Amino acid sequence: MPAIAQRITPFLWFDDQAEEAVAFYTSIFKNSTVLSTARYTPEAARAAGRPANSVMVVSFQLDGQAFTALNGGPIFKFNEAVSLVVHCQSQKEVDYYWSRLSEGGDPKAQQCGWLKDRFGLSWQVVPERSMELLTDPDHEKGRRVMAAILEMKKIDVAGLERAAAG
Repeated sequence: MPAIAQRITPFLWFDDQAEEAVAFYTSIFKNSTVLSTARYTPEAARAAGRPANSVMVVSFQLDGQAFTALNGGPIFKFNEAVSLVVHCQSQKEVDYYWSRLSEGGDPKAQQCGWLKDRFGLSWQVVPERSMELLTDPDHEKGRRVMAAILEMKKIDVAGLERAAAG
């Protein structure tokens, strides 16, 4: 297995969809790859209540960021307390990541740039321009931009620019 240069790696717990989720995520982000896959040994399978030789963990990278996915069973579920942020440079990037990550996801869980994918993982698809506008020294401009974001599902940069302009 290649050495991982990053010290902290997000560890994602799935019921039994780790391999499917990793294939989905690596198909969306450039510079992404599966690094390794470990399978449950008979002993580990008995201890975990999982099938022997089924996928246990998948180590992978999304755009160079290391992750690990575990097939740990239905004990734990994702919730909005943790999300992954995708920083976007353009509306085209926002549109791409929003469209791809939300495929099969929960449309009711979409607001203010947040979405839930089909595995229940929360993502924030955020244009960098939104942070620039929100932190503008003109506090009234930032207030108008925040009000606009609160009305959006997928962030619309042109809409934020209009709100900033007043």
